[in-house]
Amino acid sequence: MQKREMWGSRTGFVMAAVGSAIGLGNIWRFPYMVYDNGGGAFLIPYFAAMLIAGIPFMILEFGLGKKFIGSAPKVFSSISRKWEWLGWWQVMVSFIITTYYAVVVAWALNYFVLAFFQGWGTAPKDFFFTKFLAATDSPLHWGSVRPEILIATAAAWFLTIFAVFTGVKSGIERTNKIFMPLLFLLVFVFIGRGLMLPGAVDGLNWLFTPDFSAIKEGKVWADAFGQIFYSLSIGFAIMLSYASYLPEESDISNNACMTVFINCGFSIISGIMIFSVLGYMAQQQGVPISKIATSGVGLAFITLPTAINLMPAPIFFGTLFFLALSVAGLSSMISLNEVVVAALMEKMNISRKKAAVIFCSVGFLISIVFTTGGGLLLLDIVDHFINNFGVLIGGVIEIIFVAWFCRVDDLRAYINSSSEIKIGGLWSLSIRFVAPAMLCFMLVSNFVGDVSKNYGGYSGTATLAFGWSTLFVCIAFAAFCSRHNHAFALIENTNRNFLKRS
Repeated sequence: MQKREMWGSRTGFVMAAVGSAIGLGNIWRFPYMVYDNGGGAFLIPYFAAMLIAGIPFMILEFGLGKKFIGSAPKVFSSISRKWEWLGWWQVMVSFIITTYYAVVVAWALNYFVLAFFQGWGTAPKDFFFTKFLAATDSPLHWGSVRPEILIATAAAWFLTIFAVFTGVKSGIERTNKIFMPLLFLLVFVFIGRGLMLPGAVDGLNWLFTPDFSAIKEGKVWADAFGQIFYSLSIGFAIMLSYASYLPEESDISNNACMTVFINCGFSIISGIMIFSVLGYMAQQQGVPISKIATSGVGLAFITLPTAINLMPAPIFFGTLFFLALSVAGLSSMISLNEVVVAALMEKMNISRKKAAVIFCSVGFLISIVFTTGGGLLLLDIVDHFINNFGVLIGGVIEIIFVAWFCRVDDLRAYINSSSEIKIGGLWSLSIRFVAPAMLCFMLVSNFVGDVSKNYGGYSGTATLAFGWSTLFVCIAFAAFCSRHNHAFALIENTNRNFLKRS
């Protein structure tokens, strides 16, 4: 076995963990989530979810990764070989996300270049769907590959795989030490100028004015827990892998709290950035913000370019925003890459460089499908099912398995042995009851919704072919990999008594 790499510093680890947590969703999902769920009042369930679920789950994953020193399959195999499949489920989920996430990053990279000359023109919506994507009317009709998107996708894969290829300390840590300060700098510069625009304060009022009646609704609380869960990159092997490179004396609880607080702080900062611009846009067009507020792809590639066209110094704002979007996407993609590469290294007992080349080659080939005219619709279906079911199923099973079938008090003692912030009974209560209950509620709600009605109005054929089948691929992959032990079978394990039945 090769000597295991370690983070070069605590700052490097936190930067990498924050880089994984901070992604496109912080910028294009969180602001609209606040706006649509009671404004400032949404921050009450949001911070509650952060404290009683986000931080406890993050501490759990940091603790597992550091204690069992391995990728997700190795962690669960170390507890019981019968549970190795769960790690491979999470690895496959991360792999699938990477294949289409790379294309979204490619869109951002393309728009960064376009921003230098406002290449999206005076009608950003028509440009995005017709000229840029050449979008088809069905996910079953792919059309042709878009050359500029394909080239940018290759660039996204190259940039992220290079960080993973060169190692934990030399690649991932060094890259995130550049990316994270750069990202915050870009956003703060954007905010500093954006807040001086007329109408910006009106936008912030729309965002933060509280509607306290909203917090009585169960949906608002579910959205708050969902935002925390998805935003923190927990439940799909990233934090397990990253924590496995921590030195023995590392402070688990403190690192987890720092990661969560920085991520959530960035989400709020992103809300200020986005809604200050929307406030200006609404004033310029003479319409209420409710008419233009949106989230996701539409916000990033249609609404914001429209707003940028109306701004003074549009090239400045455009390049700043899309560079920030690109950096946020690349930092998250690096972490997704590491999940798969780490698992391949340990399972096949091969070098990091070889594992990176294998993964990059296969991943890039699959990504090509999402660069076609039907790529946006394919991406929409796959993303919906892999996030609403793939990620959630892995997270639910992981937390229930560890909290109820393992000696969680032993894990708590292990975490406390090297942590300044000591966790107690409230932490155990959260991972045993609160977090599993909310995740199960979300999973059941998603399942009922998608069984009763096809997602997004797509045909049953499309949702079966690209949605439900994606989950079956995860199951098959997890079952296949867990039946072939290879290198894992050679690992001396002294932690079998972590299971309660031992």
